[in-house]
Amino acid sequence: MVDERTALAQAGAEAIRTGFERFMRERVSITRRARSRFEARDWSGAQRDARERLDLREAIVHETVGVVRAELGGAAHERAAWRRMKEDYEVLVEARPDFEIAGSFFNSVGRRVFATVGVDPTIEFLAAGAPPPRELVPQHRTFAREITTEALLRSVLEAYAFDVPFEDLARDARLAATELDAHLRELDDGQPIEAVEMASPVFFRGKGAYLVGRIRRGRYRTPLVLALVNGVDGVSLDAILFTEEDVSIVFSFTRSYFHVEVERPRAMVAFLSSILPLKRHSELYTALGFNRHGKAELYQEVVRHLETTREAFVPARGDKGLVMSVFTLPGLDVVFKVIKDHFAPPKQTTRREVMDKYRHVFRHDRAGRLVDAQAYEHLAFPVERFSRELLAELSEHCAESVRVVGDEVAIRHLYAERRVTPLNLFIREADEWTARLAVRDFGQALRDLAATNTFPGDMLLKNFGVTRHGRVIFYDYDELTRVTDCNFRDIPRGGGGPGGDEDYDGGEPTFYIGPDDIFPEEFLPFLGLPGRLREVFLQAHGELLTGRWWRDIQERVRAGEIVDIFPYRDEQRLRYARG
Repeated sequence: MVDERTALAQAGAEAIRTGFERFMRERVSITRRARSRFEARDWSGAQRDARERLDLREAIVHETVGVVRAELGGAAHERAAWRRMKEDYEVLVEARPDFEIAGSFFNSVGRRVFATVGVDPTIEFLAAGAPPPRELVPQHRTFAREITTEALLRSVLEAYAFDVPFEDLARDARLAATELDAHLRELDDGQPIEAVEMASPVFFRGKGAYLVGRIRRGRYRTPLVLALVNGVDGVSLDAILFTEEDVSIVFSFTRSYFHVEVERPRAMVAFLSSILPLKRHSELYTALGFNRHGKAELYQEVVRHLETTREAFVPARGDKGLVMSVFTLPGLDVVFKVIKDHFAPPKQTTRREVMDKYRHVFRHDRAGRLVDAQAYEHLAFPVERFSRELLAELSEHCAESVRVVGDEVAIRHLYAERRVTPLNLFIREADEWTARLAVRDFGQALRDLAATNTFPGDMLLKNFGVTRHGRVIFYDYDELTRVTDCNFRDIPRGGGGPGGDEDYDGGEPTFYIGPDDIFPEEFLPFLGLPGRLREVFLQAHGELLTGRWWRDIQERVRAGEIVDIFPYRDEQRLRYARG
């Protein structure tokens, strides 16, 4: 006869499995819409799907917590019951191809109940502790070598045909083959193409569809991404990417998550790692849309780094902020941000408003310009791994979120982001040519953000960063707002008059400035660019200093225009080769 505690544990484990299976069913349903959205050119529908999928997991976890509490009653907060539940749950899900995702879902439910500080491996699944798969089922389709590269690429494109015809398949295959053959000649390693291995599903995001794979050439593996768009005349190949750097940007931490049907996430991550060896598994899981599991993987990567090095957490390089204390591990390209207890003037925001801004970015199209920030609660690290300087800073400015308990530092809430070089430091330390490129891309970043209805608010260069690929991104969100919520004005010239917004008292003209008023003419002196770089910015992006440009972009956003912002340079687009 099954005792009561065993029955409760079984019921609790079954309730969590039911919640997880519901989550996966609904997630798959949303993800599958991506193909029809692409074929119908329903870009606003694709954006709604992206937001719906982002909100899905949290809603189902919340409901599952309620069901588990009802099932367990008074035993809901007994760790012994959860240890049994974990064992039972593992049996229920161990044969699933997405075992690791199921484990993260269990953890989320448990942490909601216990508000666990740190990680308790007796009642949580560790990302690194999941058993290795019995077999990494191939996640790709193999295309044998053809007589010509053009014929090979055409075979690949035909295999992934949509219900919408290609605009000109023969043309695209020919142009792409010319690009690829030239690249392979430059490699000069004498290794011909043996086969192409492409991931079985199509990767959808925004207005793009991506075929992701690799070229097998003897002992070499060359990345291959075919970027497709669907225009008024049909589907066309927009770009062919074949370097690790270019493909890495497609999977960037500044991009929204892909909608891609993945039955075996770990096997797909292994496939992607073969072409992106510098990408951490946490980033690849996140790019695939398993962001919560990616967060668990990142935590384990931090733990392993602490276990295998003697490094300590230290303040991050760059100017001190008024809202966040920022620290890092020198050998790990991640920064950790803790909201300060109080914000010095002129900051007038609140802790809740800051958190709402980060939540907004999570659900928004990041357009390759906003860092993906992972929020963590109730973490704990050994106090000996914090530098004295950092511990003093956290104690002084973040006492409500950070406290020392015994030999550990307990952190109530923090954000983890990829570490980048602050733009103000980058242009100060880079050579002339590199600094000029960064300033030009800074202006392009402002354009891309505006096109997706995002205004940084705080335009200081220290709030922008430069990635290892030289792309400028924005990472300080406490004053971020929607472009459509701003009132972009030109500084009035001359005297006031009836109906004007100036008052003239015989001296200097004065005019009213509302709380949402922004004067783009003031951006340039505020940025503090040195003279040589100021001219670079003016030549490339001078129109950003006019109210007219911002009002025009407001009208386009309000009209529902969704701007093309693709993860590759304009000159890489095959339309330039078409002439």
